Amino acid sequence: MNTTTDLALRARAVEILGGEPSNEALRRFLHGLPGVDAVGLEQRAAGLGTRSIKTSSKAWALDRIIELIDLTTLEGADTPGKVRSLVAKALHPDASDATCPRPAAVCVYGDMVPHAVAALGTMHGDPDDGKISVAAVATAFPSGRSSLAIKLADTAEAVAHGADEIDMVIDRGAFLAGDYAFVYDQIVQVKEACRRTDGTYASLKVILETGELNTYDNVKRASWLAILAGGDFIKTSTGKVQPAATLPVTLLMLEVVRDWHKLTGEKIGVKPAGGISSSKDAIKYVVTVAETLGEEWLVPHLFRFGASSLLNDVLMQRQKMTTGHYSGPDYLTIA
Repeated sequence: MNTTTDLALRARAVEILGGEPSNEALRRFLHGLPGVDAVGLEQRAAGLGTRSIKTSSKAWALDRIIELIDLTTLEGADTPGKVRSLVAKALHPDASDATCPRPAAVCVYGDMVPHAVAALGTMHGDPDDGKISVAAVATAFPSGRSSLAIKLADTAEAVAHGADEIDMVIDRGAFLAGDYAFVYDQIVQVKEACRRTDGTYASLKVILETGELNTYDNVKRASWLAILAGGDFIKTSTGKVQPAATLPVTLLMLEVVRDWHKLTGEKIGVKPAGGISSSKDAIKYVVTVAETLGEEWLVPHLFRFGASSLLNDVLMQRQKMTTGHYSGPDYLTIA
């Protein structure tokens, strides 16, 4: 359980920044980071994306991908029934194979959290213990355009109803305008709103919406800013903006997490989300994580895929490896 307090976060930021996290201090630090070599980054990502893996490794990778999925429904037309169907899918991904692993979490809008918690019943819990977490998007997802009071209430309500994880969006307008202290303070306060009555905290995933940040340098700065402010995960996208997750952007965020670990010894999670719909693409991300941070990062509390359609493709590939033929999508449930 994460128990990092507001005071501890600020003390850590002061130590790293050499002063209070003001706009001036944050700008000096973030703009002092080495610039991103875009050509080199894209070449590294392309090279990792072409790595081939053995059949035995592929079987392991497919099972691991399932265990790292946040199975998601984030539509305005979501209903309690649709959420119950999503949970049923998470509990029994492949009804024909009892050995099939389960996703790490189901991800829903905040008002759907009670329905997800109820549907999971005794299986609601930590994916590291073989259970399934409930993640909720909050802070006026996907735009982030609301007052801080509303963002905090949105977060606190989801946590009170049983959300284990909160996926918040940063104010991209403030970030692009250079108001880094504003973004930092909002993340810190949302983190505090994740506090439960027992003193533990729901895990906080900070969505950068990289498709709106325009440059790799901005992605790098936003990643550092989110981690400095107390994010447990940095997440690429809401899935509502294109481009969403890309391999170069995810590699860059993994490299930031690597550098943070070297600096502090702390392990931060990464969640690419949006547009990853095939097992072939997901395997590229698994290889990239393993090569950049090591296989120790391929666990639910350090890496996730945000996806709605990825699971069925992985299940079809898994069935093909087991039976020698594809069963086809009609044999798998949609939700």
